[in-house]
Amino acid sequence: MTWQTAQEIRKRLVAEQGTITKDWGGKLPVALVYPNSYNIGMSNLGIQAVYRFLNDRTDAVCERVFWEPKDNMDVLPLAMESQRPLTDFAVIAFSLSYELDYFNVVPILKASGIPLYAKDRDEKYPLVIAGGPCITTNPMPLSLFFDGLCIGEAEVILPEMLPILVSGVSENRSELRKKLSTIPGVFVPGYSNKPISRQWVKDLDYFPVHSTVLTRDTELRNMYLIEVERGCNWGCRFCLVSNCYKPMRFHSVDSLLNQAEIGLKYRKRLGLMGPAVTDHPQIEELVGKLHDMGAELSVSSLRIKPLSPVVLGEVIEGGTNTVALAPEAGSQRLRDIIGKRINEDDILKAIEKVASQGIKQLKLYFMIGLPEETDDDIEAIAKLVTKCKDIFDRHQSWSRIILTIAPFVPKAGTPFQREGMASLDTLKHRLSLLKSKLPSKGISVKNESLEWSEVQAVLSRGDERLAEALANMEKSSLAWWHQAMQKAVLDIEFYAHVKWDAKQKLPWSLIE
Repeated sequence: MTWQTAQEIRKRLVAEQGTITKDWGGKLPVALVYPNSYNIGMSNLGIQAVYRFLNDRTDAVCERVFWEPKDNMDVLPLAMESQRPLTDFAVIAFSLSYELDYFNVVPILKASGIPLYAKDRDEKYPLVIAGGPCITTNPMPLSLFFDGLCIGEAEVILPEMLPILVSGVSENRSELRKKLSTIPGVFVPGYSNKPISRQWVKDLDYFPVHSTVLTRDTELRNMYLIEVERGCNWGCRFCLVSNCYKPMRFHSVDSLLNQAEIGLKYRKRLGLMGPAVTDHPQIEELVGKLHDMGAELSVSSLRIKPLSPVVLGEVIEGGTNTVALAPEAGSQRLRDIIGKRINEDDILKAIEKVASQGIKQLKLYFMIGLPEETDDDIEAIAKLVTKCKDIFDRHQSWSRIILTIAPFVPKAGTPFQREGMASLDTLKHRLSLLKSKLPSKGISVKNESLEWSEVQAVLSRGDERLAEALANMEKSSLAWWHQAMQKAVLDIEFYAHVKWDAKQKLPWSLIE
């Protein structure tokens, strides 16, 4: 099985551009683990940034590790570049962007023969650390598995962490953890006894973030990805990004053009990435200059307000045939409650702009189960979508709207962190109600799994007691999840659905 895994890795390496292979001599070997598939992970700019950052240093070597859906306890995880097992590395660094990836942390460690709990590992084993947006907002559910958890952005934390690791990774593990706990932004369970301040980059131009390794075997295979900005100033009350990555910061146009010049050597299409790309103060100047360079453009996020016709035109000219917008709620009352600072007129004007450009397929993102939501708010979604369809039908004879419906999941560190998720029965009722109120032609509905969204809510608001449930998961399935929670005597209702009052101490209260 290990031989077969190594063969598959070598085939992927042949198809890559930009792979960094370094000699290990005299360097700290770091395994950068994305606990999901290669296909998904290679579109993650965070992985690309940390990979390049570490390999740019003379005292470290970094190799990538992924976990395929077909992998199980019998499959030994191997590094891409050298096909070495995790036990060969001095440091194992997990990057966690999604709560459901927590289920892959346990099998990766177990399959590698590494004790799951940090208390059971001494200096004979690799030091195991983690970072990413999920860790930044609430490190507690996974905290017992890790020697250190990075709260904030890697570009700030790693420069202070690496010298300690290089000089002391083989020394007494207790002493090393104690040293790591002194680094701003590093939470070391059992050693950190004061609040942890989230660390963030003050000037993004010092750390340009773009594709490092390119491959066709990934979701965004045809693009060279460039980070345009971080954070979001719109302040939607449910949104993790606007809180996890504040304050909003931008890369300069000059820096972005320099990165684009490199990227166009590899791909004709550039993917401009960030939660609020079109909020860049010079976005129209940027896309104009990229157009002059011959680039085709994709933008990760288009704002309903303002929706720049210049940016929209460039995206469509680049070959995009589907535009995605996010009203989130159907009624103005609910949009006001969640802090979505747009009104129906803004939405319909944006739809008019999109339809007038000849786009025939529109994706609209809505949430159900939001705090204070009623059935009337669901009917308002149907009425709004019908108006959007009417606008499209006036411009072309055939058009299609795809609704993507996600249940509200309370996220740690957001204004709605104490709110409970709506019950599964309520969500099923409202999803059914929405579908019954929509026209039958030209509109389709896709929804995220309600049951798995409930799991996500538990992990988002969980404490360190969840480690036992995660450790007991032999398979990533809902049946195993319910069994593991029951065995650990943990209440899904409390974590996911109960609205916590102001007296309820938050598991992540140590994060500033």
